[in-house]
Amino acid sequence: MLRYLTAGESHGELLMGIMEGMPAGLLIRVTDIDNDLARRQGGYGRGGRMKIEKDTVRIVSGVRWGRTLGGPIGLMVRNKDWDNWRAKMSPDPAFLNTAEPVTRPRPGHADLAGALKYGMTDIRNILERSSARETAMRVAVGAVTKRLLDEFGITITSQVIAIGGVYARGDKMSLKEIRKRAEASELRCADHHAEKRMKLKIDEAARTGDSLGGIFEVIVSGVPVGLGSHVHWDRKLDARLAAAIMSIQAMKGVEIGSGFGVANRPGSKVHDEIFWGPKGGFFRKTNHAGGIEGGMSNGGDITLRAAMKPIPTLMKPLRSVDMETKKPFKAAVERSDVCAVPAAAVVGEAVAAFEIAFALIEKFGGDSLDEMKRNHEQYRKYLRDRMGIVEEVQAH
Repeated sequence: MLRYLTAGESHGELLMGIMEGMPAGLLIRVTDIDNDLARRQGGYGRGGRMKIEKDTVRIVSGVRWGRTLGGPIGLMVRNKDWDNWRAKMSPDPAFLNTAEPVTRPRPGHADLAGALKYGMTDIRNILERSSARETAMRVAVGAVTKRLLDEFGITITSQVIAIGGVYARGDKMSLKEIRKRAEASELRCADHHAEKRMKLKIDEAARTGDSLGGIFEVIVSGVPVGLGSHVHWDRKLDARLAAAIMSIQAMKGVEIGSGFGVANRPGSKVHDEIFWGPKGGFFRKTNHAGGIEGGMSNGGDITLRAAMKPIPTLMKPLRSVDMETKKPFKAAVERSDVCAVPAAAVVGEAVAAFEIAFALIEKFGGDSLDEMKRNHEQYRKYLRDRMGIVEEVQAH
């Protein structure tokens, strides 16, 4: 089955990723991956690190002449800031104690819990790996899986719908319009009027040394009916997607479809009625379920929303306690963003793409792309011939 691992530290030499389970014969272009890496680095409110790094990927295994071989795919993204950290982050014990230890944990970060868990007296040993810098490799992995989804007509779109309490309005926009507007926006926001107010909020937070969080949405369209399963908890597609989104640094909440809104409505206003089209094909006029029922894709657009907390590293640091002296101090300050919600949306696309690709391979199997496509076509034929389904009509 499809899986991946990442390795590397924020100021280490590089980030690494190993993917296993991708079918043979899939076209992979470095430019596709680099494009998503650049999208992750953009966004109004990003910090100084983005001026240093210009992420590019190097494919080191599993691909020959642009096509996957069926074996593990090795990816590398180098950290350009490594030159300034060679001694401080060196694996060589000869450089021991060449950097002052970090002993002041930041509220809201992994610093204190991680240092206590792993028995560390230098918080840098925790913050380097817990940093959101790790998501650069997850975006690279996600870009590879997006190529697989492309082959099956599945697309992924993201947009920012709230920052600092300012909410966008885009309910009446088509998916195509949302994608176009979001890609043209510095905040990945399809509502240009809301974007202006969001920028003012970010400017205000920057002046006061604060940070802002928000909400982003990921929409997956073209997903066939029946990915995931209802028979076991760990095979439910919504459970996997929720876990993937929550695994992104700084996420504190996730919802699918109408999400928490269903708790305040009667069932008649929540469940999506089913209709049969005049030319055949089931369809729904609403999509409160967010494209998933009973842990399985139902043919509608899969909609995911995530709540991102404000970045815990503040230029005007909060109160903390020095781990060594136990005296109160202002928390340590690391270079950071004022707002990274647009970047998080791109990471959300990546982790969602991986989980959909996982479910696609699980459903259709195959060691090669051609074999997967044959299995997929047989499934579609079964739906047409046995069930009388022409095509599921999706509610947008």
